[in-house]
Amino acid sequence: MALTAHLQDAYERQYRGGGSAWRETGARQKAKNIGEVTGGKRFGKVLEVGAGDGSLLQLLGQHLADELYALEISDSALQRIRDRRIPQLREAQRFDGYTIPYADQSFDLVVLSHVLEHVEFERKLLRELRRVARYQVIEVPKDYRFGVDRKVAHFLSYGHINVYTPSSLRFLLRSEGFRILRERIGLYSRATYEHLAFQSGGQSRKTTGKTFRSKLLWLAKRLLVSLPAARLRDHFANTVTVLLEAKSEEVEIFGRPEQPPVRSSTLC
Repeated sequence: MALTAHLQDAYERQYRGGGSAWRETGARQKAKNIGEVTGGKRFGKVLEVGAGDGSLLQLLGQHLADELYALEISDSALQRIRDRRIPQLREAQRFDGYTIPYADQSFDLVVLSHVLEHVEFERKLLRELRRVARYQVIEVPKDYRFGVDRKVAHFLSYGHINVYTPSSLRFLLRSEGFRILRERIGLYSRATYEHLAFQSGGQSRKTTGKTFRSKLLWLAKRLLVSLPAARLRDHFANTVTVLLEAKSEEVEIFGRPEQPPVRSSTLC
């Protein structure tokens, strides 16, 4: 099983173009989320799957990993990673999008940040993450809203072919044999909101009315996400970040129901 040709071509073109400022902005928030769910712990060998242009990878080297490894599906992205000359990077190589070219339990941690929403066959990739490391960090955008089916073109413009809620992500991960150790339900950063409000729409940052509305929206959503009601938090959040442990036993199909797990959650 490998990535279909039209998706391969799309991502090859993606990293030949611009967008570096946008990726750097997003990487800072992703690194912060990862730091929170891992409790600031430093890991020996860390693999980032779907490392893009290396913007997050560079921050992981500074704060999370002694040794870094990267996998990408496009040569243009790999070239951007190598151009960064990240001191902790031991290897960056291309893969087919599903088969991780390393032996079982090769890593202390695998990071999959804003990748799963792009993946055609999610479970195939998740099983590889379980195979090569005991611990995983996965982050996805919480794209689901009522009427999401009327916004297909919008999400496809970002390359998102899967949409998640916190609950649907938990179900997917638990049904693939992961134990959720810690999660963070959060908002995009202020800088990300400003980018979405202005740069993506081709508007000037100096547009006073839009600036005010963007700040007001961010503050309102921050208040709603901070409330103790899980339903409100899950509805208004933008991202879900989870620290996982791969269980050794296989998931039992048609087995006896188990009790819901106890999770440690953090909110932005």
